[in-house]
Amino acid sequence: MYIKKSIVFLSLAALAFQSCSKLDTPPSDYIDPTKAFRNLDDLNLGVLGAYAPLSSTLIEAVAVVSDEAMLPTENTVSNTSAHRWLYNSSSGSVTSAFYEYYVAIDRANRVLEAVPNIPASGSQSRLDQYHGEMLALKAYAHFELLRAYASSYEPDGLGVPYMKERKLGYPPRETVKSNFDNINADLKAAKDLIPSGFSDNSRITKTAISAIQARVALYEKKWSDAIAYASEVIASEPLAAKNDFGKIWKDESQAEVVWKLARGIGDSRIGAAFFRETGEIVLYAPSFKLIDLFGTTAQRGDDVRFSSYIRYAPTRPAGKSQYLVDKYVGGNPSYQGLTAVKLFRTGEMYLIRAEAELEANGSAGITAAAKDLNDLRRGRIYNYIDQTFTDKQSLLNAIYNERFKELAFEGHRFFDLKRRNLPVERTTQDAINTSGAIKLNPTAAQYCFPIPADEMAVNKGMIQNPNY
Repeated sequence: MYIKKSIVFLSLAALAFQSCSKLDTPPSDYIDPTKAFRNLDDLNLGVLGAYAPLSSTLIEAVAVVSDEAMLPTENTVSNTSAHRWLYNSSSGSVTSAFYEYYVAIDRANRVLEAVPNIPASGSQSRLDQYHGEMLALKAYAHFELLRAYASSYEPDGLGVPYMKERKLGYPPRETVKSNFDNINADLKAAKDLIPSGFSDNSRITKTAISAIQARVALYEKKWSDAIAYASEVIASEPLAAKNDFGKIWKDESQAEVVWKLARGIGDSRIGAAFFRETGEIVLYAPSFKLIDLFGTTAQRGDDVRFSSYIRYAPTRPAGKSQYLVDKYVGGNPSYQGLTAVKLFRTGEMYLIRAEAELEANGSAGITAAAKDLNDLRRGRIYNYIDQTFTDKQSLLNAIYNERFKELAFEGHRFFDLKRRNLPVERTTQDAINTSGAIKLNPTAAQYCFPIPADEMAVNKGMIQNPNY
């Protein structure tokens, strides 16, 4: 596919920006990778360019459409259709991520195409690192597309086109199984290439690949793989100490941050999705459903996550939300909402391993799964007393509730419900401004994000998700 009327499509030439008069006419203004990349320094610039399109768009969309955020009456300035589940294939709030990830994939493929022609110049490990990073980035981007746009997570579900290379045409949707196979193959190859000593967590390291593999295995229900990969991350990157946990979100500590999207002045601010400085307007507040999971006022005080994620501001004027999402406020008051986007943390790995242990071994796995859950809670909660579980379902429910708390506003809740084929249900208190959007059933079209209308119009090989 190509560019038409400045719209970006799947096999976008990432460096080409002018429109083509015919869809079947190859663009003449793209940069040939064999000429753009001449040495390792050029290749590194290409690698950085491939990371650049990654954003927090999908994280923000998941918060808005799930039950982890509520729409306060003071928000009269933002588009609220996504929160009310009124989105369709023309709604940028849920479709823009589709293009962002395919742009990253296209750029990664350009670097990969150039790799065989770049002289190692005495630094084969550096060339291997760039090669591995791009394979892993391509796999990660396809997996995020799969999470958002698959018709289901079952093997025969409609997945997404897997762009193994730059290719002109009309790529069709593959099955979910086919997507998983390609993702796993690219991650395995990448892991063999990236040097163990490479530790920049603003890029993909070997440990970051283990984290991606653990998350992929969880969705694929490959429980033994999920246990193994999560264990690799836990062994490499311990949980943050309680007194360091809050510093993570202000970029004052790198504890347990496996992979992040670094953000600087001038970059987009993830915190802006929840709070607008002009007029001090809360756009989306933490849901009371989420707040209540943290327990009583005393229990909230003991849990370092509550004060790190949520701010209680009882002095705000009448009609204003007294609860604010504080997770992404950042550490610089002059640039409120500017902070690195944490894509993978060790806390998630404990929960992946706990769920996998339970699913792999049933009642026999209760002890190991409960230990991981209790270990995580003990690392987050002062005065915590280990909880005992006697049956699989109650422990599974506890793990999912812990995921709700631990990973709040990190882009998981909507997909966690989808993994279990459960509806999105808001409490009455959280639905005061939703125009009746209280329960989203798995049979509803909006239970899956739609393929963008522009893609449907141009790609004759594309199939839309059900009911749109």
